[in-house]
Amino acid sequence: MNTATNADARWLFPGRRAGQPLHHRSLADLVRKLGVPGTAARTAALRQLVLQASAPVIARALGFHDKTTTRISSEAGGTWSRYAPNDHAE
Repeated sequence: MNTATNADARWLFPGRRAGQPLHHRSLADLVRKLGVPGTAARTAALRQLVLQASAPVIARALGFHDKTTTRISSEAGGTWSRYAPNDHAE
């Protein structure tokens, strides 16, 4: 029983091949068919993330450019503007 309802299953979204997850494009197609707009959902998730952590940290973790996440953070009313992202270990 390799489904999400099985607590011992390895994948939340199992694929057609045994032991493999659902391909990201297949999942995107399914979500789109349900009426969830991908770009809007991704932007909303990013806006929420930059409110919870600094824009440079989010940019580095997700592969975005620092300027992109900083802009989104300021548009979302983020309060991390004085965060220094460098390593502060002495």
